[in-house]
Amino acid sequence: MPGTQLYLEALSALSGCNVQLTSGNSQLTSQDFVNIVALREFYKQEGLTELEYPSLGTLSLQEIDDLDSKDMYSSPLALTAPERKPASATTVKINPADFFDPAYNYDFTNIKDGSAKFLRGDEPYVRPCGWNRVALRVIKKYEDGEKWLGTGKDAWPVSYHGHNMDGSLGIILTHQGDPEDQPSFLEAGASFLLSEETRGKGVYSTPEIKTAEKYCKTFKSKADGKTYKVVLQNRINPEKRVKCQRKDIWMVYIPDGSTEAQKRVIVQESIRPYGLLLKQA
Repeated sequence: MPGTQLYLEALSALSGCNVQLTSGNSQLTSQDFVNIVALREFYKQEGLTELEYPSLGTLSLQEIDDLDSKDMYSSPLALTAPERKPASATTVKINPADFFDPAYNYDFTNIKDGSAKFLRGDEPYVRPCGWNRVALRVIKKYEDGEKWLGTGKDAWPVSYHGHNMDGSLGIILTHQGDPEDQPSFLEAGASFLLSEETRGKGVYSTPEIKTAEKYCKTFKSKADGKTYKVVLQNRINPEKRVKCQRKDIWMVYIPDGSTEAQKRVIVQESIRPYGLLLKQA
């Protein structure tokens, strides 16, 4: 498996923070990281340039490469785009001992599942073949126990969070009407978007690792000079998720008018990370 320095670089690339090693307590939990990654995308949808996060203060959302200017209907992102870090990146201290859980690491690099089928929460689980999974320490971190992380009917389905997954109308439209009948189909979609329970934008993820890979974050490691792709592997609350017209995209709505605290709670109740996926580009 890759080393700790590479893990920290991957977390830096995902969060936009300067993640460093500490022997003390970690400033953030793995849940905080998925909150930050998801909310960064959501705030950019809103046209904002900063995100306030407890214990960290103000985080800049302004990416200086060109990747964030594209939506998910754009061409796949160039893996060779230059990597540049904001000079004002917030420093975050992480202790690997309380952030990672190496007992659950899994190397999918040379695994090919072929026609094999896997389930999580009675829904298909597309395993991240070709990737290294660095396990995050999530056992005994949630008050409702570990059923969400299991393989049974009560488990939450698996989703992947890439980068720049900020959506478009074509993604948000849910399964209503016949796509061939465009006027009524679009009208049904627009009506759904404007309904009371779904008014607002949200946080996107995908059950397909190949979709996440097309839009994942890449970074060049100072540890070994190689370029890597990085994706978060999560479980998503099936009661909070909306399946979009693009069947490989899931959305968690954040209603208009939600406070900053409410937005964090929505993400925390909906998406829980358990793996940091790395793959050499």
